[in-house]
Amino acid sequence: MVRQDEGRLGLFPLLVGAFALQATLSGLNWSLGWHPVRLLQPILAAVLPALAFVAFEHLRRSGRPDPTRFWPHLAPAGLVAGLVALRREPIDLVLFAVYLGYGAALLRMGRAGPGALAATRIGDERVAHRALVALGALLVATAFVDAAVSLDLAFGGGRLAGTILTVSGVLWLAAAGYAATAAEGSRPASEPDAIPDAPTSSTSPTAPIEAGMEAGPPEDAAIVTRIDLLMREHHLYRDPDLTLERLARRAGVPARQISAALNRVHGRNVSQVVNEYRVAEARRRLVDTREPVTTVMLESGFGTKSNFNREFLRVTGMSPSAYRRSSGGTSAEAAPAVGTQSPAPTS
Repeated sequence: MVRQDEGRLGLFPLLVGAFALQATLSGLNWSLGWHPVRLLQPILAAVLPALAFVAFEHLRRSGRPDPTRFWPHLAPAGLVAGLVALRREPIDLVLFAVYLGYGAALLRMGRAGPGALAATRIGDERVAHRALVALGALLVATAFVDAAVSLDLAFGGGRLAGTILTVSGVLWLAAAGYAATAAEGSRPASEPDAIPDAPTSSTSPTAPIEAGMEAGPPEDAAIVTRIDLLMREHHLYRDPDLTLERLARRAGVPARQISAALNRVHGRNVSQVVNEYRVAEARRRLVDTREPVTTVMLESGFGTKSNFNREFLRVTGMSPSAYRRSSGGTSAEAAPAVGTQSPAPTS
């Protein structure tokens, strides 16, 4: 993850590193009996959920992480450090509250849907959203696992504590590490201040925005028309790192308003609408050129083959290769317009 980020230690690589360090400290304590690590374990344990929350919160906005937004979340770790030095009895109760609280906060963030993660690539926001929900659920589950260990130590002599911590620690490290890695992969590596204008081309995909438009507030039509012009005249969909926040900044419209307008007008989310422009471009290239399918995929703005194949099948009902073999069935100009697909579930 650090290598992919060109040597920068972002929040999610830092989170995975903290997971690994905590697992190492747990092994030193429970497997090797090196008890000095007990001074550090509860402090790091209080940092993990706070760091997870800040990392996912950062997926809601672009730019470099602002350290000042993280300092307040160090308060639980500071409280635990004080308890380690003065009185250890309340530590388990404090950690239970910290994990349960941050887990609930992540799940509450997830209720806003994938569209709330405006700094993720369009097309990857669902992956990041699933990772967010998974990590929130893991934090809640960890709160109760730690409570079970505390009860076993208090009333059962600690006979099961080692086994519970070993099993839960391995599962936690694997699941949380995977979730953090998936979320990190959904975020563009670069954070430009502005998206450069692409040259206007006469071969932009056909996408009359009026087709299939449903009734809605007048401002919705204005927003959707603005997005359509940016797509057709400036080809923003060709940017594989396009995010909802970048699109909003370019359109001069808040991200939430764009999501709501596209949902009301087209009955689909931002990712589906943008991918329909990409599919229209891919259909034209498949019919009019001899470019390899992978080249068509990349030039149309798709970043992964799986997303390309899935969205192409959703829009056309066939794979890209089958579409090319059939010569597209119709000309590129006759491709279905954005907004004419049957409504799909929105989020």
